[in-house]
Amino acid sequence: MNCSDAIENREVDELFINLDPIQAGGRLTADAMKAVLSYGDGYSVCDNCGKPFRLDTIQKPPLAQFHADLASFLGMDAARLVPGARRGFLAVTHSLVSKNEPVLLTEYSHYTEFLAVEQVLGKPFEVMADSRHIITPDAVAERIEEVIRQEKRPPSLLFVEQVDYQYGNIHPVREIAAVAHQYDVPVLCNGAYSVGIMPVSGKDLGVDFLIGSGHKSMAAPAPSGVLATSSEWTEKIFRTTSITGDQTKRSFGLKEVEMLGCTLMGATAVGMMASFPHVRERVNRFGTQVAYANKVVDALLSIEGTEVASEYPRRHTLTRMNTNNSFDRVAKKHKKSGYFLISALREQGITGIIPGSTRIWKMNTYGVSDRQASYLARSFQEIARNNGLSVG
Repeated sequence: MNCSDAIENREVDELFINLDPIQAGGRLTADAMKAVLSYGDGYSVCDNCGKPFRLDTIQKPPLAQFHADLASFLGMDAARLVPGARRGFLAVTHSLVSKNEPVLLTEYSHYTEFLAVEQVLGKPFEVMADSRHIITPDAVAERIEEVIRQEKRPPSLLFVEQVDYQYGNIHPVREIAAVAHQYDVPVLCNGAYSVGIMPVSGKDLGVDFLIGSGHKSMAAPAPSGVLATSSEWTEKIFRTTSITGDQTKRSFGLKEVEMLGCTLMGATAVGMMASFPHVRERVNRFGTQVAYANKVVDALLSIEGTEVASEYPRRHTLTRMNTNNSFDRVAKKHKKSGYFLISALREQGITGIIPGSTRIWKMNTYGVSDRQASYLARSFQEIARNNGLSVG
């Protein structure tokens, strides 16, 4: 049975343990699945919309309360739903950064952060990581000083990842924010791999903006995300329209400029809201998920020649592995070449690793059970043994 003649059913998560780094935290809950079916029509959340005709004020379904709950959950003062983290990045850069003004990013900033800077014609400057693949407060301070010397002014904004997408390492955001604020540089924390996965408080981190991804880490349909701010910036980021038409004299009430009015409609908004009680509860079990991740990583490290490129022991479920001296040795002689690994994994009911990857590759074990973690550990070891690699 297909969705239509041209669209096959997607059954990845029903048939496999899915280790895809960008999909693990975005699997919908059963409640979100039901919400998608019920509110799939484009403007379904607008049935009971009244003045000021804004998403964050709708009472039925309870989107107004959801916005307030999100801000509290994130330890911030105000929150808005956005079509993915990238639109949150753009809302902040468009509000804070003018043409040719310097913006500080990091070696691990996502490409969408760069595009958000480029759209407002800002000038990107990068902070490089240390040998442990960690962005340090000292490196941030040194780079800010360099920018001041070169540009005769501090950066207009600093982007920093709480958990980066390359290694899944946790960076010292609190200490970095404290340093940046000494130079009066506002700080945007990219929580795409942390918000909805682990406990996160923007106030505890001391950041000005906290952005999360609904479809990456909050069990929500795509595209969805959240932009949260401290009270200092709420009025600027969520400013309302002030212009009028020159002929009709039309004005548009309390529509928010950076939100382009409303942001998420229908299934995306209500699906994210339906998963929220589950997300709010699951972050408290993050330590258990990290323990499962370490069980799988430890099994991989027992295979001769295998290394973990991320910090170890793992503090997050997203992990970068180096198998140049193990699985890639097999690939050089195997009839399936580099595709032998994903083929062998799929035979075991495991998917999500980029096909052809046997050198450097990433996985995300978030959401697996203890039994599944043990199965993953045994499967990697079995594949290694079957291909002539020693397992300690």
